[in-house]
Amino acid sequence: MINPASTLSDPKNRLFYCSLVIVSSLICGAYFIGGASIAQEYKEKLTRWKMIYNTQNTTLHTCKNRCQPSGSEALPKGIVVKTSDLEALPLWGSSVKNENSKPSKSLLAIAVGIKQKEIVDKIVKKFLSSDFVVMLFHYDGAVDKWRDLPWSDHAIHVSVMNQTKWWFAKRFLHPDIVSEYKYIFLWDEDLGVENFDPMRYLSIIQEEGLEISQPALDPDKSEVYHSITARVKNSKVHRRFYKYKGSGRCDDHSSAPPCAGWVEMMAPVFSRTAWQCVWYMIQNDLVHAWGLDVQLGYCAQGDRTQNVGVVDSEYIVHLGLPTLGVSDGYKASIMASWVTNSPDPSQKGDSKALAPSASNKVNDRSKVRMQSFIDMQIFKERWSNAVKEEKCWVDPYQLTTN
Repeated sequence: MINPASTLSDPKNRLFYCSLVIVSSLICGAYFIGGASIAQEYKEKLTRWKMIYNTQNTTLHTCKNRCQPSGSEALPKGIVVKTSDLEALPLWGSSVKNENSKPSKSLLAIAVGIKQKEIVDKIVKKFLSSDFVVMLFHYDGAVDKWRDLPWSDHAIHVSVMNQTKWWFAKRFLHPDIVSEYKYIFLWDEDLGVENFDPMRYLSIIQEEGLEISQPALDPDKSEVYHSITARVKNSKVHRRFYKYKGSGRCDDHSSAPPCAGWVEMMAPVFSRTAWQCVWYMIQNDLVHAWGLDVQLGYCAQGDRTQNVGVVDSEYIVHLGLPTLGVSDGYKASIMASWVTNSPDPSQKGDSKALAPSASNKVNDRSKVRMQSFIDMQIFKERWSNAVKEEKCWVDPYQLTTN
């Protein structure tokens, strides 16, 4: 058995153990010093990585918030053009816009047929002289028959057979296309404009803050009109009408169509912001847009009883001429059908007095009217279902009754 005391008493053994302790201490010291150095280096690298990550993450977050239009993400933001207009450009010459030229303030769009050429000519002349862009939707394809009019080359012509102005509007008047125009006039072709001035009309609706409007109809000359759109004499603008007898009464507390917040689909005028809303409400597969007028108030950018109105001082005449689905027919036959089937008892006209004679030839007008009613029922059902299914939308008029 080895005695530790005798082992340590030997000078050689003591020297060996001392050397061993020193070497071990040096190794441990080197380990701790090296470990601290490595830890410090790792810490510095980690800090740099964290900074790079935060920078990249911030950049990514910023880029995500650029709100580029869908499909343009692969492009540099500065090259993206979000909107367009209907201005015709020359095939040669300067490609830079004339800085002195000012864009037209408003757009007139009309669905037209060659039979109403004379009436449309009078309408367009008034609007072009007031610095409007004019767009004609030809539902009969007879574009060339308009070429003899002096202003024809200054108008935009779109031709698709047997379609309504709402079908055209959904496809050719996207909000991004017409965003350059402050007001959109979407009119029928059978309107008399002898007592209408476009510039005075614009001045009035801007002054009154009307987002959706229409000129009043002369009740003495118009074939068909609703009570709310009939002209009030010695008035500039009205936003409601009153009815104290019978069913469907209207008073100062009424806030829904047909008492208030309503214009007809015949000659509506939309502000740029209102049209951005209305365009989305037009159903792509319903060509007649019946029923849409009752819901236009939701696009009035606020209170429909204030932002929707009828301009009395600039008024028009609804001539009630046959258009789609009619061939060699007479106005009387069309008006008799309209009045007989009208859901509004306040409509002007007598169905017996307007009864068609045996000589009248009407092709498919009855089919057009039937489809109009079908479209209206489909739209009403879609609206009802959309309201039921939407959990985040609050109807601002749900507590409002006439």
